Amino acid sequence: MKKLLSFSFLEIVFWKLFFPQPVAAQCPVCIVTVGGGMLLAKKLGVDDLLVSIWISALNTAIAFYLAPKLVTRNSKLKILGNPWVLSFLLFATTLIYFKTTGQLMHPKNQLLGIDKIIFGQTLGMIVMFVGNFIYGFTKYKNEGRALFPYSKVVFPVGLVLLITLIFKFAFTL
Repeated sequence: MKKLLSFSFLEIVFWKLFFPQPVAAQCPVCIVTVGGGMLLAKKLGVDDLLVSIWISALNTAIAFYLAPKLVTRNSKLKILGNPWVLSFLLFATTLIYFKTTGQLMHPKNQLLGIDKIIFGQTLGMIVMFVGNFIYGFTKYKNEGRALFPYSKVVFPVGLVLLITLIFKFAFTL
């Protein structure tokens, strides 16, 4: 019986490892997890620039996830079906939130003469756009197939992580 169970386990591992199932990148569970993590990071005293980068990346991930779902044939929300437009809308509403809660424009909360929150929000959105572009470019060059499993997640999140580490260590934040 033990041999049968161990063989079944190895067979399952083999199939899952070498023949992965398709995944919906930027899923709601991932989005909620990152959002909760960012709240925790802010409470633990992580610098505003670093938190803002990830909040903006989260907003962009939400936009790219929601945009196709907002469009129906007779919908008046067709403009929101464009993930780029929805990303800018979420960017603007986040900055409005930060402004109304008094978190923007503090003289001591600046880096290179720019407010850390505005700089981080802008940087996070641009980096996510670049990550999504790189994924699309590699998929185009690879005849419509992803370069490797989960590359739709790895490129944007990897770039956001890289930029976060660069700013963390370059400016000792």
